[in-house]
Amino acid sequence: MTVAEAALPGAALPGALPDGLRAELIAFRRDLHMHPELGNQEFRTTKAIKTRLERAGLKPRVLASGTGLVCDVGVEGDAAAHEGSSAPAEAGPRGMLALRADIDALPIPDMKTDCAYRSTVPDRAHACGHDVHTTVVLGAGLVLAELHRQGRLPRPVRLLFQPAEEVMPGGALGAIADGVLEGVGRIVAVHCDPKVEAGRIGLRTGAITSACDRLEIALDGPGGHTARPHLTTDLVTAAARIAVDVPAVVARRVDARSGLSVTWGRIESGHAPNVIPQRAELSGTVRCLDLASWREAADLVHAAVDEVAALHRAKSEITYVRGVPPVVNDPAVTDLLWDAMTARRGVEAVEGTEQSLGGEDFSWYLEEVPGAMARLGVRTPGDRLVRDLHQGDFDVDEYAITVGVELFTAAALLDAAR
Repeated sequence: MTVAEAALPGAALPGALPDGLRAELIAFRRDLHMHPELGNQEFRTTKAIKTRLERAGLKPRVLASGTGLVCDVGVEGDAAAHEGSSAPAEAGPRGMLALRADIDALPIPDMKTDCAYRSTVPDRAHACGHDVHTTVVLGAGLVLAELHRQGRLPRPVRLLFQPAEEVMPGGALGAIADGVLEGVGRIVAVHCDPKVEAGRIGLRTGAITSACDRLEIALDGPGGHTARPHLTTDLVTAAARIAVDVPAVVARRVDARSGLSVTWGRIESGHAPNVIPQRAELSGTVRCLDLASWREAADLVHAAVDEVAALHRAKSEITYVRGVPPVVNDPAVTDLLWDAMTARRGVEAVEGTEQSLGGEDFSWYLEEVPGAMARLGVRTPGDRLVRDLHQGDFDVDEYAITVGVELFTAAALLDAAR
């Protein structure tokens, strides 16, 4: 049966996850969960992935940063050469499909109790599901390598294990500079979603995450006595006005539908009740739902801060740290994921999802090639307790690994038939 024939309604699509490999992948994920590593420090994780891919006859390449890998399945010299049963697959003019995973953990303690695979590293935890993402792409790569040995993988597929997603502005930029998108025509990813039940995915065309930047402001003035504020620069009042007025000014200079917002997390100034200080500091985040408005955000915020500070004769120093743009799902690639999931589990296994206010550096790849991210359900059906991301007790229903692997293998096969 050809891939095109397998894509017909009622046909069985190859690439299901074998029981033996399913058990191995669960064990692999638990091992990663016990040994979390922060961004750009994922040496053990990188070695574990590399070793398993090489056992399958593949030839992964460690990224120039020293952590993370890229590996092509279905090209000359990989696992197919062991049997000689098929010629190398051709990527074609559209380029190959890339499957991306992020491999880093978070700097928070693992607070789970009665868990045999809880983190063994103090103040480190896979509390965002990157261990699941990594295992899903690894499992998909192993299944696709077997299909290639059988002559059933028409088009090469790239596996991308990216470091430092949690490190602003994200390890994706370094990976792109290292050439991971060369020869790639489309890219897909999943992100764990504790609001979605295991066995299902959430999809959305267009923006599925938001942009997020960091803002730091320092105000300076001569200081003085609170009895004579007219003779100096009242930095406390200036900081208060910036905190209130800058978000309002920025909001009035963009389309309200863009969702551009400035939110403060820290304001600090002064040491005594009768002394006007010489310095005040504010820090916060700038979030935006819209890609075009995000590109204007830095200039808008700078102008608003300068204007408000000038009204109070305060000297302002602004540090604006670009984070990530929104992840904007391409319609055609989103349709590919929808077709892949429905081919595996039917239309009831796909649900719509809202745009998140969180950031994800997968967005940087989508500045270069079309792609899409799916929300991977990780909540046990019937469980009313939602263990949110970036919390120390976060965990997943490991059935999600099977779902993710089969989603990606189906996407790779259906993409080849288009």
